[in-house]
Amino acid sequence: MDFLMSSSYDAVLRLGIQALEANVVPDFVLRRATRALLKRRLNSLYKSTGEEQLQALMSFVQSLKEMPIAVNTQSANSQHYEVPTEFYQLVLGKRLKYSSAYFPNTSSSLDEAEEAMMALYSERSQLQDGQEVLDLGCGWGSLSIYLAEHYPNSKITSVSNSETQRAFITEECGKRGLSNVTVITCDINTFNIDKTFDRILSIEMFEHMKNYQKLLRNISSWLKPDGLLFIHIFAHRSAPYHFEDEGEEDWMSRTFFTGGTMGSASLLLYFQDDVSILNQWYVNGKHYAQTSEEWLKKLDRELKTIRPIFAKAYGEADVNKWIANWRTFFIAVAELFGYNNGEEWGVSHYLFKKK
Repeated sequence: MDFLMSSSYDAVLRLGIQALEANVVPDFVLRRATRALLKRRLNSLYKSTGEEQLQALMSFVQSLKEMPIAVNTQSANSQHYEVPTEFYQLVLGKRLKYSSAYFPNTSSSLDEAEEAMMALYSERSQLQDGQEVLDLGCGWGSLSIYLAEHYPNSKITSVSNSETQRAFITEECGKRGLSNVTVITCDINTFNIDKTFDRILSIEMFEHMKNYQKLLRNISSWLKPDGLLFIHIFAHRSAPYHFEDEGEEDWMSRTFFTGGTMGSASLLLYFQDDVSILNQWYVNGKHYAQTSEEWLKKLDRELKTIRPIFAKAYGEADVNKWIANWRTFFIAVAELFGYNNGEEWGVSHYLFKKK
């Protein structure tokens, strides 16, 4: 009976995904379905006893220590970072920050919220002008360019896995007359640098990582003796999990986060062999939910311009499918981080020092 119920459930999901990709699912239906899937996810995450909950966490920690630093790095590129930059210029804020912004109040604009979050990074990482800074996983250079402008005597080294991003940042720095940014393209599994830094900042890169023990050991070797590491990572409040494609309801894992990790608020505290925690903060998920709602609004406003971009990226026949995919992605992100008033999933900030 359980097998039959599971098979029927998967069949319904398959039909739902087909309807989604045909772009015929109303938003209110999609949102309700997303919340139902999130409820199922939570039921699987929360164990019946505290002992079982802790054991699940410790098993997850141990499993990460047996994995490579990152897996499926090329998938992250193809799913996100090699999509034409013109698309992100249309849907993201002015800084092209492809991660959670911080809304001082609900009426703040997306551009204001991007600036507010980066000001928060500067404060929490104790940045000072004249420092050597490594931006690890720099995206389209939102933080690197912000730091280069606000700390003109600092030297910023930006690391990305995407040649598209490197080219964009280099061009943008040239337009702005910024000569204190150097961009490196590499796979984090093999990245090394013969240089040490006063500050290392990593914004939503650790979600693509697995073996935090090895990664933090490497990062520690790039820190000066009094250097600090600041990490921004989205996380569930207590239970980490992998993004794995194990069935029809794992659409997000398959389409946008192959090889990814959903951390928990405490997860990185179990990897202090080479770094020591100095401070930790938790940003309520409603900030990320509002960020993604703003992305969705901009996508809908710019559909006519986005269509030819997607035709070039995905092929003319799949334009509607990928419009639906990106709309669904932004809706899913908004629903995930807005769930339970933003108290289930949110953003963890960590400040570590070198051991």
